[in-house]
Amino acid sequence: MFNEVKKSMQWGEETLTLETGKVARQADGSVIATLGETSVMANVTFARAQKPGQDFFPLTVHYQEKYYAAGKVPGGFFKREARPTEKETLTARLIDRPIRPLFVPGFKNEVLVMCTVLSHDLVNDPDMVAMIAASAALTISGAPFMGPIAACRVGFVDGDYVLNPEIDDMHNLRLNPEQRLDLVVAGTKDAVMMVESEAYELTEEEMLGAVTFAHDAIQPVIDLIIDLAEECAKEPFDFQPVDYSELSAAVKAAGEDKMRAAYAITDKQERTAAVADAKAAIVEALTEEQQEDGNLGAALKKLESAVLRGDVVKNGKRIDGRALDTIRPIVSETGILPRTHGSALFTRGETQGLVVTTLGTGDDEQMIDALTGMYKSNFMLHYNFPPYSVGEVGRVSGPGRREIGHGKLAWRALQAVLPAATDFPYTIRVVSEITESNGSSSMASVCGGSLSMMDAGVPLKAPVAGVAMGLVMEDDGDYAILSDILGDEDHLGDMDFKVAGTENGITSLQMDIKIAGITPEIMSKALDQAKAGRLHILGEMGKALTGAQEFSVHAPKIETMQIPTDKIREVIGSGGKVIREIVETSGAKVDINDDGVIKLASNDAEAIKKAYDMIHSIVAEPEEGVIYKGTVVKLVDFGAFVNFFGKRDGLVHVSQIENRRLNHPSDVLKEGQEVWVKLLGFDDRGKVRLAMKMVDQETGKEIAKEEAAE
Repeated sequence: MFNEVKKSMQWGEETLTLETGKVARQADGSVIATLGETSVMANVTFARAQKPGQDFFPLTVHYQEKYYAAGKVPGGFFKREARPTEKETLTARLIDRPIRPLFVPGFKNEVLVMCTVLSHDLVNDPDMVAMIAASAALTISGAPFMGPIAACRVGFVDGDYVLNPEIDDMHNLRLNPEQRLDLVVAGTKDAVMMVESEAYELTEEEMLGAVTFAHDAIQPVIDLIIDLAEECAKEPFDFQPVDYSELSAAVKAAGEDKMRAAYAITDKQERTAAVADAKAAIVEALTEEQQEDGNLGAALKKLESAVLRGDVVKNGKRIDGRALDTIRPIVSETGILPRTHGSALFTRGETQGLVVTTLGTGDDEQMIDALTGMYKSNFMLHYNFPPYSVGEVGRVSGPGRREIGHGKLAWRALQAVLPAATDFPYTIRVVSEITESNGSSSMASVCGGSLSMMDAGVPLKAPVAGVAMGLVMEDDGDYAILSDILGDEDHLGDMDFKVAGTENGITSLQMDIKIAGITPEIMSKALDQAKAGRLHILGEMGKALTGAQEFSVHAPKIETMQIPTDKIREVIGSGGKVIREIVETSGAKVDINDDGVIKLASNDAEAIKKAYDMIHSIVAEPEEGVIYKGTVVKLVDFGAFVNFFGKRDGLVHVSQIENRRLNHPSDVLKEGQEVWVKLLGFDDRGKVRLAMKMVDQETGKEIAKEEAAE
């Protein structure tokens, strides 16, 4: 009944298995990939015909983590998987980016790739398994896919690269100083196609070494996919790209000069209008038959690309007249919004981000429900890209894949320099509002986010800046690397290469390639050129921070204290009674975690001090020889009981009240009276022994022995 094919290999510490032929047999390609006990099913279907008039490639990638994969029931009211989580959206982008350029040029039939996590061992991350499964499913589907690709994750510990580190090793890297890298690389047999990373100030050489290590590590996986395909791949889909060379020649003849003149205009809006006019003039000059040709859009784009790319490679001339390695003019401003905790306006050419930082308490931390369990995050970065930022009219909705992806890139770049939560116990939310865009608004978010947090008084380890690099490569191998690319250079170029970091090293790297990969030589040159650009931008950002940044008066004040874990129960009390009393009495927010770290938050410093003292009185132990202020709570014939240390009582024997004989303690004391007592020690039964007679009851100071004797 089934025609099963199964291939396995040892990959790093685990066994990687690819199997097909048993499940989802009506899909064009279906593969279940398993690494350890993490399994992902990838199913591929593609349309056999292009929709009329379609001028783009409609590839859709879905990735979903089923809660049953980890033996969990989804949270929420409906108890079923709902809209994609951030992790699912980012993984779908990871799969899409390296496979999209590998479809045969001109193929515009609809393609759907669906990846479903079936089993999760909580050790091996399913995102890498999903990329491999998707590649294998595409390779055997018969679609015109020029793969396969493979992908892996790389860690970096003590100078050594680690293949596919465990999930726990990659979780919250900034709390794990041994781990300095979380790098994902996807590539073909010959070249790297995609890079995504979170790093902790790695040098350019270390980062390039990691990419090379990853590309070498995926080679046996590519061989395994090819081995699978040789046995069970379907017949290749008979696809021949449409030959529209005659139309392209007509378009070029009708308007090359007009298009070249339009792209000579440096202002974006004027250039956009001129390009639109040039296109309209070209279309008008064509025959009616040519105007109705479905490939007219592709021919016009081909002309645009040729005009832009030819000038860049041959003449070193860019659209706005800059040299290849020149960064656009930068203006940085901080403190521009009066009531926010921190704000910055970062402008680079025609790209601008208004970035705002808000500081919150532990109550504001983000709760994340993942297959690996529930955890909290105290750093959030949200990126918004409204239509007006590019002068367009559009529908406004919730964040899409682009917003989530760009925000995560900026998050990765900045979180490497955040202070430890014990040093700065605040929840940090950064919001980047892109108000203008013409190239790399994600890197503007990095620069603006760094400035905004410093304006809020966040003690970053170092400022962070980012720059977007581009590549234009001609068929003869000549190429040009561009610093700080414009939007048009991104759309019509061959590479989008974003690098962020401090003066000391890289904190985030993202690369997407539209051609069949780049060589280590090109990547090395791009990294060096990006470093020069990053240092220049950091210098320009420094002009906005001329003095020490003060902590916002509008932000809550937070202090931390550490208590022994065996005292947590005493601070919380039965049913939370004690901690509620502390909050109500002091007026401060009190947050305690399982490690005994307590955060006290309030806009009133006195409230924090009061809460601190109340907690300290519960968890601290009284010290012998120390003088305390207490209250008489009970008088008996042989002495007085004094409440002197939180709820702790001790006995002042009648002989220790004054330096004279008393008939009864009530001769000098009454219940409710405040007194100063010295802790003499503890008796054999652990009872507290106190004394008053050697303490000045007015000042609380100890009386010298000579005075006491008198």
